[in-house]
Amino acid sequence: MKAESTGKILQRGFVLQILRRVLVIGLLFGLTYGLIAGIYATRTIFKVKENYAVVLEKLGGKREAVTDVGWHMRLPIFTRIEQEVTLMNQKMFLGGQMEPMRIISKENVALWTSGLLTYRIQDLNQWAIENLDPMILLQGDYDGIVKDILQAQTVNNLISERELIKEKIFKALKSRPINEGGSSLEQKYGIEVVSFVLRDTRFGDKLVEASEEKKRRQLIAEAENYAADQEASRIKKLYAAYLDGISALQREIGRSDGSTDRALLSFLVQQKWADAYEKNQAGQNTVVIQSNAETPITLPLPPEKSVNTP
Repeated sequence: MKAESTGKILQRGFVLQILRRVLVIGLLFGLTYGLIAGIYATRTIFKVKENYAVVLEKLGGKREAVTDVGWHMRLPIFTRIEQEVTLMNQKMFLGGQMEPMRIISKENVALWTSGLLTYRIQDLNQWAIENLDPMILLQGDYDGIVKDILQAQTVNNLISERELIKEKIFKALKSRPINEGGSSLEQKYGIEVVSFVLRDTRFGDKLVEASEEKKRRQLIAEAENYAADQEASRIKKLYAAYLDGISALQREIGRSDGSTDRALLSFLVQQKWADAYEKNQAGQNTVVIQSNAETPITLPLPPEKSVNTP
């Protein structure tokens, strides 16, 4: 009985010892994890990723940009991480939105346009230390330059000369001073302007409808002008042929002194009377005016053609 009691006590002691060890190990693991989590949460140890940089504010108020890729350590109390900056290509939409924005052309015509700027941060001190809220400042200067150029253009240029206007804006964003005698965007913010794309330029819906109506009227007017030109050309050809016929007839039956011209012209006028009289199908009177006659001559209506009925 004593041996059995001793064995049970030893077993219980062994189990308790195992439980204490497990509890101690769990407690140590929890403390270690909590410490690591606290350090990570406070970013006492921080990581700088590739194409990124971290701006630190140190104890004395000095600000420093850390660009070396890898893990870094800082004092948890006397320093703080101010911001993390990406060094990759970044985009900025005109007006800060993807949707087209309204502009006014040189002729006070409203259009809708959108643009996309691609830039890269080159000088961290200039971008993050010399400028407060650089994204907001850059957006304002970028919008101002682009709008100044677009609103100085005519409607025709904005629609048909998009490539030239896009290149003009790109050069202005890279090198043109924001103000006379001032710095450019690249100099002010320490960036490189990579590209600019004029994404959309179009009229408003009402102006599109008006333009379509104007185009329709222009097409109608062009068709009418073409028909008038064709008719004028036909008349000119008939007149030239008529003159050629008269010249040929004069050469055949006329005399060199031209004494037969009057008789010849009278004959031709009579032929015109005959043609007009014969072609009168509308029941109208044929009136012939001669320069040598005191009163005009009215030809009688042609007799009605009888219709044979079976």
